Amino acid sequence: MDRDQLPQGEEKTRQVRAMFDAIAPRYDLLNRVMTFGLDRRWRRRAAAHLQLPTGSLVLDVAAGTGDFVHELEHQGLRAVATDLSWGMLAAGHGPYARVQADARALPFATGAFDGITCGYALRNFTDLGATLAELARVVRPGGRVAVLEVAEPRGGLWRAGFRLWFRRIVPLVGAALSDAKAYRYLPRSTAYLPDLPALRALFNEAGFVAVNHRAILGGLSQEILATRSA
Repeated sequence: MDRDQLPQGEEKTRQVRAMFDAIAPRYDLLNRVMTFGLDRRWRRRAAAHLQLPTGSLVLDVAAGTGDFVHELEHQGLRAVATDLSWGMLAAGHGPYARVQADARALPFATGAFDGITCGYALRNFTDLGATLAELARVVRPGGRVAVLEVAEPRGGLWRAGFRLWFRRIVPLVGAALSDAKAYRYLPRSTAYLPDLPALRALFNEAGFVAVNHRAILGGLSQEILATRSA
């Protein structure tokens, strides 16, 4: 799917907000089904890779229903959740702080956070470069960022299996359990993702250094770790 055939600009923002508001009630169930529950393990590991001291303040961007927040708090960190969709934030459980905001214009002071997490949302941001620059603004110099995103294995059985599951079966499961249109869009939205060199460049341009990339489970997912420059 060519990204030009997907919504762009403010129309994308509007559609993404409405889509996540609509699927919020069953989002957690579909996540567990789509990843066989492995997404929890991947978030746990990414939170640990921040390597921040106990009590550090972390912003979870595109927090959804709070999966990353719970992992951060379990590891002794303080967390604030922000998301474009209030429906997703409202569907979360627990007494953590929730702030509805567009990630391109976060309502937080410069350098307010020791770290940032973001799970499976890069492709949903309307302007990825502007969003990364805003993340760089609100994290302190030397602060750490851990990002998870879907990926596609480069070849072999992993690639064939991924395409069958993510492009064919996931939309059917999504239609049966939640919203058919949303779960047709989500696999197609990977077209928004830049390739790895371009993604690294965007992080560097935003103000991050030591941008490290790790493929997860044969390349089915990916983790990006970066440090805010001094």
